Amino acid sequence: MADRRAGPMEIQEIMTHLPHRYPLLLVDRILELEPGHRIVGVKNVSANEPYFVGHFPGHPLMPGVLIVEAMAQVGGVLTALLPGSEGKLAYLAVIDRMRFRRPVRPGDQLITEAVVIKIRDRVGKMRVTGRVDGQVVADGVMTYSLADLEEMGQALLSGQIVSLEEAHHDGA
Repeated sequence: MADRRAGPMEIQEIMTHLPHRYPLLLVDRILELEPGHRIVGVKNVSANEPYFVGHFPGHPLMPGVLIVEAMAQVGGVLTALLPGSEGKLAYLAVIDRMRFRRPVRPGDQLITEAVVIKIRDRVGKMRVTGRVDGQVVADGVMTYSLADLEEMGQALLSGQIVSLEEAHHDGA
């Protein structure tokens, strides 16, 4: 995993690196990847997203918490490709200095760039910036921590969290 080359990534490959699935998988494509340094991903914001029914009727806006989640997932793909991340799951630990600068609406493409600030053992920081039509909609710093799934009796198998027993059975 950690030796993947730079370049775009389609949804099928993204799902091998993230355990998220619809309706909470908020990355549609990776546009650029510089392993260990930087990643750019896209979330196509569709009018039929389930949250638009209530946020807000007649004035649909993507909730800020989901903008942050989409940005964290893009960073999560980069984290999953770091050396030593095999068998580990990245948890969002800290959101620092996050600013929301303009709304994200149906029809927008949320383009997220995550750049590694520092990595130390099981903890790392990334600067994240979300843009729509080239304009910054949100930015901040996210800290993640890596949890060892094996220590919890679990494994990541093709992007899905399974029991160690199931992983050994499928791997045999």
